[in-house]
Amino acid sequence: MNPKATDKTYLDVEDLQIYQKLCQLHLEICDLSHAWPSEERYELGSQIRRSSNSSPAQLAEKHDDRHVRNKVEGVNRSRGEAGETIHHLFMAKLKGHIKNDVYAKYRERYKQCIRMLNGLEKSLERHLPEQERRWAVAETAGEYSELNTEPRTLNT
Repeated sequence: MNPKATDKTYLDVEDLQIYQKLCQLHLEICDLSHAWPSEERYELGSQIRRSSNSSPAQLAEKHDDRHVRNKVEGVNRSRGEAGETIHHLFMAKLKGHIKNDVYAKYRERYKQCIRMLNGLEKSLERHLPEQERRWAVAETAGEYSELNTEPRTLNT
């Protein structure tokens, strides 16, 4: 976290650890994909660069939105783009462009980001009426704990 961020009453998107991690992953994915064969740099390489960039971009787009539901939607889209990037990495592994250990390393880092995005979503949803939340939470001794790990579907 940015040292000056602790003095603020509001965090910029650049101060969010998840945003920083996703940006770093994008830079690494760009370097990785540029080493692939030329025909893949414009096919699979282009797709993986776009999805890896879109994940932090979705957070940035919705970070300053005044509506919590829109912020949650940005987190959902970011999580989807992270999942898509894992898929592209898997395809790169199947095509022999990356080794199993490289795939496993990036997959785990993206899964960690997805878990962080889940936590961010749960945190944001605390500002919504209970019936509109996807994640059930219970307050115990000032702390929130998950009642279940499955998201709820909204009756809309």
